[in-house]
Amino acid sequence: MTGALHGIKVVELAQIMAGPTCGLLLADLGADVIKIEKLPGGDDSRIYAEPAIHGEPAAFMILNRNKRSLAVNLKTPGGVAVVKRLVAGADVVVENYRRDTLDKLGLGYEVLREINPRLVYCAVSGYGRTGPYADKGGFDLIAQGFAGIMSVTGEPGGPPAKAGTSVADINAGILAALGIVSALLARATTGRGQLVETSLMEAAVQQTYWQSALFFATGRNAGPTGSAHILTAPYQAFATADGWINVGGANQANWERIVKVIGRPELASDERFRINRDRMRHLAELTPLIAERLRERTSAEWIAAFEAVGVPVGPVNKIGDMLADPQVAAREMVIEVDHPRAGRTRALGMPVKLSETRADLSRPAPLLGQHSREILDDLGYSAAEIEALERGGAVLIG
Repeated sequence: MTGALHGIKVVELAQIMAGPTCGLLLADLGADVIKIEKLPGGDDSRIYAEPAIHGEPAAFMILNRNKRSLAVNLKTPGGVAVVKRLVAGADVVVENYRRDTLDKLGLGYEVLREINPRLVYCAVSGYGRTGPYADKGGFDLIAQGFAGIMSVTGEPGGPPAKAGTSVADINAGILAALGIVSALLARATTGRGQLVETSLMEAAVQQTYWQSALFFATGRNAGPTGSAHILTAPYQAFATADGWINVGGANQANWERIVKVIGRPELASDERFRINRDRMRHLAELTPLIAERLRERTSAEWIAAFEAVGVPVGPVNKIGDMLADPQVAAREMVIEVDHPRAGRTRALGMPVKLSETRADLSRPAPLLGQHSREILDDLGYSAAEIEALERGGAVLIG
């Protein structure tokens, strides 16, 4: 089988996380993603020396599989010419530079669309290409703070806390991939490419659906609730005799099942906890009553008991526990690839499964400039021209 995006050529002018996440998804879906790595040094995530696998940066390897690396100095005329020639035959460009950076290099959207009117050009920025903050750079931490995510994360009374994962970066990459695929679908009808853009700010704001709904309805800012939900209870993490579990009593039927499982059926008729509105008003009283009982048995015992009656429940895993879970293995979310230097390495799999056009996850992240020569050959550069580009510092032949 070939991937769903087989035959689509993507030029990735992006680094670190948001843009490369987009490129990773497109590559896993079958696109030929050519990663333009700046010289000197390549993608900035290559400098994250720790942790490393046999000297190869783990951060770079996990986001750049299935891509080909072309190492180019964009500050040289030869390097810019290489990219323009590449774009002329490409379907998509993904970039996450500050606004106007590529324009100054002669590689902005208006220039590239003249070279290739069918081009889908995707820009991932800090705040978007319009508005008063359009010229600001973006980082996941800054976006989480701006969007209010840090104000609702952590325990009540604690300092602002960021989400433990890079939710703005990763979500921006997913949104970018969605926009690109949508634009490619539109191009199939119109024959024209277009500009697609999203930002870390918008990707972070999108994560606040429930909290924004609360503010729209009441004018009240949500605060941190630890693991608890802001709209329903009991729906949070509880300590057990040997760890933690999450219990999801997100509707009345589950609430009534929970109190029976924990041996406190009388709580169902307690006026403080009778319906969800009551439980939310008296959450500070409800939580310790449940917590007291759950500390009496192990996580495995409680999970078995809740699952037996259909209550949503699950462990609070450490990352290593999650990676070793049989369901994660069954869904092929941990894969192995052979890297030319690091050897057999593990990575996260493709989270979207297609029945007819399965993802091919067999190619490891490239070495810096590993595919420069073959890409330049494909573009019609002669051996002498390639040598001249390398001698002039425009490209690195890995």
